[in-house]
Amino acid sequence: MYKILVINPGGTSTKVGVYEDENPIFVEVVKHSNDELSRFETHLDQYEFRRNHIIELIEEKGVSLKSLSAVVGRGGPFLPLESGTYRINERILNDVKNGKVQAEHISNIGVFLAHGIAEKIGIPSFFVDPVSVDEFEPVARISGVKEIPRLSLSHALNMKAVARRASKQLKKNYENVNLIIVHLGSGISVSAHENGRQIDSSNANDEAPFSPQRAGMVPLIGLIELCYSGEFTMKEMMKKLLKQSGLYSHLKTDNVEEVEKRINHGDKESKLVLEAMAYQVSKWIGQMAVVLSGKIDAIVISGGIANSEFVVGYIKRKTDFLAEIIVLPGEDEMEALAMGALRVLRGEEEAKQYGGEK
Repeated sequence: MYKILVINPGGTSTKVGVYEDENPIFVEVVKHSNDELSRFETHLDQYEFRRNHIIELIEEKGVSLKSLSAVVGRGGPFLPLESGTYRINERILNDVKNGKVQAEHISNIGVFLAHGIAEKIGIPSFFVDPVSVDEFEPVARISGVKEIPRLSLSHALNMKAVARRASKQLKKNYENVNLIIVHLGSGISVSAHENGRQIDSSNANDEAPFSPQRAGMVPLIGLIELCYSGEFTMKEMMKKLLKQSGLYSHLKTDNVEEVEKRINHGDKESKLVLEAMAYQVSKWIGQMAVVLSGKIDAIVISGGIANSEFVVGYIKRKTDFLAEIIVLPGEDEMEALAMGALRVLRGEEEAKQYGGEK
């Protein structure tokens, strides 16, 4: 029996859980106020502050650190790497410390928190399927502008976990199926999985369906004109595209449940905009069907918005001619992290070694 500590740092919170094999002993969210976090200049500066909160919570729950078999932390937008469970080594710690990552994000601190706690008690530490999982075919990397390659940045942790769950439902191994996986959250990812590899995906921050907060793909000329209009700084423009676009831009809310309430009260604009988001998701599913040459075992819809009958119903009506549709609502990053570590501890897969540049 293996006991695994799971750490998932977010902007103003740290999710902490302990699993005994597949079973959670506890999963809780430690919240951090803006006043507390404002003392720190960088995300890495928060290391001791967050580590102390984690250890306090574990002790409060009556879990002995010495009883742990491993610690696993959420991975961030690292350099491109293959899917899998990775041992945390000095190379990944140095790359994050020296800024050799694709983006600065609080999730990057996850490897430091996991490694710092594990090292003191002499157990292994891991990270699993970070957003920088890159299994693209070479043809998928090319855009129409040589200086701007397509990047593999997606909700890989949840999509890989969901792909395995769906494969079990199909009574097949993940390595022997072709799936289209849709993650519906504040950002949206649509990906093609061929024989256990995510060979293409939308990038939730730029070329993707629009989502509750994000712009997704927008008309290029209009975007350039807006950037040079003099109304926005670069920082303001990035905030607009990544936090204040999508549903929020049209309806001034990013809450799908609120939008559905408006629809039920006869709001035609809300209905049109939510349909448009589902319409764009459906178009991306069509793109991934082409990537898989039409050989699709199932389309799998996951994420928080997969609980929306309106959105899922629309997507089904547009795409169910392509393949069976499996709906697995919600996202459980904590379980996905724990299961990645558990597979290695049980010898079901081998831990990968992070080596830096792909």
